[in-house]
Amino acid sequence: MLEFPLRGIKGADYIMNIETVAASIRNVPDFPKPGILFKDITTAMKDAEVLKFIADNLYNFYKNKGITKVVGVESRGFVLGSILAYKLGAGFVLLRKPGKLPAETYKIDYDLEYGQDSLEIHKDSIDENDVVLLHDDLLATGGSANAALDLLSNFTHNGIYVSFLIELEFLNGRPRLKGAKDIHALIKF
Repeated sequence: MLEFPLRGIKGADYIMNIETVAASIRNVPDFPKPGILFKDITTAMKDAEVLKFIADNLYNFYKNKGITKVVGVESRGFVLGSILAYKLGAGFVLLRKPGKLPAETYKIDYDLEYGQDSLEIHKDSIDENDVVLLHDDLLATGGSANAALDLLSNFTHNGIYVSFLIELEFLNGRPRLKGAKDIHALIKF
C-alpha cells in the first residue's frame, strides 16, 4: 500500500493512507431510503490527493494481471473504472441502466438491498480472449456485482477480476460473487 507524505495541505503535515481516504468518505443516513447509511464517495473524489492515492493503489494491485478491458458499473463505477483503464492501457466498457446504450445489448434484471434494477452491456464490447476487470464503487449485498458478473459470463471464460473502492463487510456480499476470479476492495467498513 502506498503512503504519500503531504505538506502544507489542509494546514498541517499528514500521511495519505487508507485511513485518510476512509475518513474522506461522507456518511449520509437514510439515503436513498430510511435505514440505509449511504457511503458518498464524492467527498473523496473531489480531493485531488485522495483521488490520486486511490487510483495509484488500485492500479498497483492490477498492473501485472494482463487486464485488457475494464468494465465500469453505472454510474459511480465509471469514475475509477475509466482511470484504471487508462493507467492499465486497457479499453473501457460501460455497464448501463436500460435504454442508455444505442446498439444491441445483453440485459439482466436483479434485486438489490433497496429495490430492483437492471443493467445492459453492448454485445460487441468484449472479445472472448479479453482479460476483464469489473469495477464498481461499493460492494454491499452483492446484487449489482453478481448481476454484472452474470452479464460478463456471456463474453469470457478467462475469469473476471472484480474491484471495489469500498466493501461493507457486515453485509456479506462477497460470497455471492461466485463468478469472480479475484475480489479486491481498497477500503473495508
